[in-house]
Amino acid sequence: MLTLHKLTTADPRLPLAGLNATFRPGKIYTVLGRTGAGKTELLRALIGLDPICEGAIELDGRNLARTPVRSRQMAMVYQQFINYPHLNVLGNVAFPLRRQKVDRASAETRARKALGLVGLEGFEERMPAELSGGQQQRVALARAIVRQARILLMDEPLANLDYKLREQLREEFPRLLHANAEGIIIYTTTESGEAMQLGDELIVMHEGRIVAQGDPGELFEKPPSVDVAQVISDPPISICAGYISGNALYFHEGSPAGETGRRLAEDRPVRIGIRPDAITVGGDIPARVKLAEFSGSDTIVHLHLPFGEAVMLVDGIHEYHSGDAFGVSLDARTLLLFSEAGEIMIEGEE
Repeated sequence: MLTLHKLTTADPRLPLAGLNATFRPGKIYTVLGRTGAGKTELLRALIGLDPICEGAIELDGRNLARTPVRSRQMAMVYQQFINYPHLNVLGNVAFPLRRQKVDRASAETRARKALGLVGLEGFEERMPAELSGGQQQRVALARAIVRQARILLMDEPLANLDYKLREQLREEFPRLLHANAEGIIIYTTTESGEAMQLGDELIVMHEGRIVAQGDPGELFEKPPSVDVAQVISDPPISICAGYISGNALYFHEGSPAGETGRRLAEDRPVRIGIRPDAITVGGDIPARVKLAEFSGSDTIVHLHLPFGEAVMLVDGIHEYHSGDAFGVSLDARTLLLFSEAGEIMIEGEE
């Protein structure tokens, strides 16, 4: 088990501040955050590339603070795949074993097995220049796997690949854990959909802090804060000012939000989270289009509403133009309520 106790760094790019987290064997942990949230800095601290100034990193109860990088039982795969251009695929994957003085026959046997895990049987004699981007990333992944490290750190390893290749490689990760039941995969991403799909457990980072950790579905349904809700939602959730009065919810300019179906705390300002699928075309709320864009088979529409700006998700491809005006409706039962400080409000909270 890998544990962080108040991990703090002085990294000039982005210091990490008092991180606490637990990583258990046999699981994939996805670390989600915007660019600059501290995801790469976390991985660099774990593997020993960046020093820590406070706190501890423990692996099975052993503090790794003074353990050299090569002895930490960790391997790392970077966003930019790195392969040795003068070595063939087999030589690239066997390279870390040869540096560890493993004999050539054993190193090549283990390298061939790692290549099999990532679907590159038959590519052993090819040179990196003969491979596609996805195949080169598989080679880099196999080279990390072959070390049989307890912990595999993956820093946005699929970010530069096309959608189809990303889907293919995602399917490999559960197989990697199956081959190493004591292993832990820590995978960073800026894409909430990828994080939700891939991870057994989700960690959300924001401005050098871990702001949430738990089951992906539960964190999506009940994000503990505005920061988490904004990071985890794609298309983005909209946050508008409002208030509660007489067990009813209103937006800041006085328009009622509708029947929420819950008991509300009395007379207090709130921040209202509107999911993109809570808004539908047709209704009494006047809306004007600011921007429309396509995402796969959906249309994302940015709207001006009486109480602020919000994003609407529409199934299918639809033509909307800036300035288009129409009415929309709002499903108030799906609204998220946060305190002025940005913390989630529990139903019935006084």
